Amino acid sequence: YGHFHQLWFKYLSGVIDQSCNRVTYTDRSICASKGSSVDISSTYNSHKTIRSKFWFSPERSHQWQSPSQSEDLSEESQYAGRVQVLETERGRSTLRITDLRESDSAQYRFKFTARSFEWNSILPGTTLTVTALQVQVTRIKVYQSYTEAELKCHSSCSPDGRLSYVWLRNRTEIPLTEMSIKYQFYSGDIITCALKGHENYGSPSVYHPRLPSVSVSPSGEIVDNSSVTLTCSSDANPAANYTWYKKNGDPDLHPLSKEPQLVFRSIQSSDSGEYYCTAENKLGRTSQYISINVKCE
Repeated sequence: YGHFHQLWFKYLSGVIDQSCNRVTYTDRSICASKGSSVDISSTYNSHKTIRSKFWFSPERSHQWQSPSQSEDLSEESQYAGRVQVLETERGRSTLRITDLRESDSAQYRFKFTARSFEWNSILPGTTLTVTALQVQVTRIKVYQSYTEAELKCHSSCSPDGRLSYVWLRNRTEIPLTEMSIKYQFYSGDIITCALKGHENYGSPSVYHPRLPSVSVSPSGEIVDNSSVTLTCSSDANPAANYTWYKKNGDPDLHPLSKEPQLVFRSIQSSDSGEYYCTAENKLGRTSQYISINVKCE
């Protein structure tokens, strides 16, 4: 008799559950990388025949023609060609957004209408955060052949412990998954971080300054009392800081400028010689020289 009641209760629960109008979201929040794609899913049910259904974003309400009438996301211009609604099984709708932009960060909800009924719950849907990753570098110590540094994969997503990171050295994954890592950085290393599952949409790489390029302007013969500018540039991330030195034949190098350019307003023959430009960031340092010969007029 008791077993019969259990079965009857289970049957009634199923009937009541099937008759409810409801929408349930697979994820409360999702973090995705800029440029990647994301699937936002919900399951829904109605005991009435559904006449229309679509996804919308309440944050976009200021753009709606009627503030009280939510608008179909797939018809908004900023999502043109980037939004697809998939229904691979009955009662499940998936909003796919491709080529994600940071401006796509918002809450997304699913809505359906069935005869006189309209599902438009005030309960939150799925919150999407689109992040452009960046590696932040803190130098710890410089050794003869490498620099020890702390690298942090900075994200606009909350570090709630659920995010998994991927670190790549010269495009090859290294076995570290934390948001912050300590790393021995050699001159040829190129380091990138990404979110797990979004490896193709990683941060800009960080690397040691490349060998600087140095130039003199104006080009050609340099004569006494003329204006001359030496320019130094290096490919580096983080961006390099520059220092100019003149080699005087002794072991001491005296800084002349801490800018990319070394300017002589009125150059003299005594300024002839070798000049060194050093490019340095938190990961290392490299130098290049240029020789100039000033002729008397």
